[in-house]
Amino acid sequence: MNSDIVLRNLTVTYERRPAVHHLNGCFAAGSLTAIVGPNGAGKSTLIKALVGLMKPAEGQVQRGRLSTRAIGYLPQAAEIDRSFPLSVADTVAMGAWAEIGSLLGLGRRQVRRTREALAAVGLAGFEDHRIGALSSGQLQRVLFARLLMQDAEVIVLDEPFTAIDARTTQDLLRLMQYWHQQGRTVIAVLHDLDQVRLHFPQTLLMARSAIAWGATGTVLSAENLDRARNMAEFWSPEATACNSHAGAGR
Repeated sequence: MNSDIVLRNLTVTYERRPAVHHLNGCFAAGSLTAIVGPNGAGKSTLIKALVGLMKPAEGQVQRGRLSTRAIGYLPQAAEIDRSFPLSVADTVAMGAWAEIGSLLGLGRRQVRRTREALAAVGLAGFEDHRIGALSSGQLQRVLFARLLMQDAEVIVLDEPFTAIDARTTQDLLRLMQYWHQQGRTVIAVLHDLDQVRLHFPQTLLMARSAIAWGATGTVLSAENLDRARNMAEFWSPEATACNSHAGAGR
């Protein structure tokens, strides 16, 4: 079984400014949670702290028995280097790195799993295509196939549906539901609140700190959304971390 991911007084600074501020809460094992909030709310910073790419300035991310290798992470599309001359099959196979190591080649089992993963995302026969030649939607399908190969207990996605077509979005949403049904923990940063209401039972609404965290229908109330927008209007680009950790992250 997965472990809960617990945030205790989590503060994360970005360029010495507070991006996530004194956040407390829990992503329960096996939950399906959307993270939403205004631009600059700290959503991507929180994601990077969850997967171990950013260190807290204060507080903790408690992962229980989970190692960071047990977490599958899909960054924003802008962070993907499409110029590297990789084939689709090679990109998907990278999801099996923890299983085969960096020096060993793919065995028959991994080759079969690569093909199965591509078929699951609707890209059977694309093994030899170069990732630089793919559309945005096709590339996102490839990256979801890589997550399938990784077979992670926790899957964390940062804006997975930005700039992709509606059909791809629906196909990948079904895959996320499948992961959830398998008992995996799925966490995704999203912007489409209608999409969140339809597909995500749990939501964290944040504006650097938590506005509300719990059942989606309760969290996404008009009052909570107004509060998040109002907090965003008062953010200052010159804000510094609070005194208790003003020197952290230097």
